Amino acid sequence: MWAGLAIATTAVNLRTAVTGFTPLLEIIGRDLGYGVAVAGLLGTIPAASFGVFGFLAPVVTRKFGLERTAAAALGLTTVSLLLRALAPSTAVLIASTVLALAGIGAANVVIVPLVKAWFADRLALWTSLYLILMQTGQFVAPLLAVPVAERSSWQVSVGVWAAPAALAAVVWLVLALKLPADHHAPPPPPADGRKVRITRSGTAWGLVILFAMMALSNYGIITWLPAVLTDAGGSATLGGSMVGLYSAWGVVAALVVPQLATRLTNPFVVVVVCSAVLIAGYLGLVLSPLGGTLVWVCALGVGVSTFPLCMTLINRRTRSPQTASTVSGFVQGTGYALACFGPISLGLLRESTGSWSTPLLVLAATAVPGVLAGWFACRPRFIDDPAPAAGATPAAASR
Repeated sequence: MWAGLAIATTAVNLRTAVTGFTPLLEIIGRDLGYGVAVAGLLGTIPAASFGVFGFLAPVVTRKFGLERTAAAALGLTTVSLLLRALAPSTAVLIASTVLALAGIGAANVVIVPLVKAWFADRLALWTSLYLILMQTGQFVAPLLAVPVAERSSWQVSVGVWAAPAALAAVVWLVLALKLPADHHAPPPPPADGRKVRITRSGTAWGLVILFAMMALSNYGIITWLPAVLTDAGGSATLGGSMVGLYSAWGVVAALVVPQLATRLTNPFVVVVVCSAVLIAGYLGLVLSPLGGTLVWVCALGVGVSTFPLCMTLINRRTRSPQTASTVSGFVQGTGYALACFGPISLGLLRESTGSWSTPLLVLAATAVPGVLAGWFACRPRFIDDPAPAAGATPAAASR
């Protein structure tokens, strides 16, 4: 019971500190006195923090255990969100944002192997559940952000998300105190003594690039979609609501994609369909941002459904929670590191060209490497199976 509650409360917090913040960038900027460059930097921080602390999380979990790492990560996020709400200057706002998202970056990584460790026999169900809750938090936060700020202040709108983070931290702490740090025993080494090298796995690298292209689109959309619409003549409320609509499609994806990923031997068709729909959404925003906005935003929401695919495949293509933790850190750490330059680069590109057309076309083009990487990511094989000797036939992965 505690494990399920802990995973559920953590999932709600995995995106609220981002999507509940970006619709307020202009409002906060007017108060603290920063411009487009700082707004782009703040949009880049989530991917950068998720990347850096995605790499570090598996190292911490090997020493302290998955549950203790989750408790510490959510505790750090709670304190940092309160500090961000009280930020008297741009420097404090940036520093507290980095710390808040450091905790979420670690939680992003550990929740994947925690699902495998506690619910290996119900992998699709619990992957769907935690992704649904994550996406619920992701789309509710931007819907509330501007209205709460207008009725009270941006500080209240930003700080309110410390409460669910604190709840998640407490639940993990209770569970961690009940268990030894090493209660998830590592698997025995291969009989021939060969070590698994994640960086030599084509499947792992396919997941990295597929994830990176998805993250580049996701954080580009979350950061700049409101600006795309307001520059075209829309309102700030429209921008926030469209980020919410975009995020809401993640709930549908969380219901459908993990089921497909566990039932299909090779779910590459999911990558192809998502990429085609994503390109259509970007082209729609280029050609007619306020005519058909709902259609284009829905297309973007469907297009980034490769996220639940990657999260499911990390567990499906590994044999143990320990390997899943390492692969999760590698995929999310590297993927977010590659994607972290997206929001600020897109903002600078907008400034240099004078319109959003070029940035949106660049985002559309990222679907191409995503499809190529998806071919390798979706192949049915285990990442933690040592490479076979020359001339040997590789074992088939789980169906």
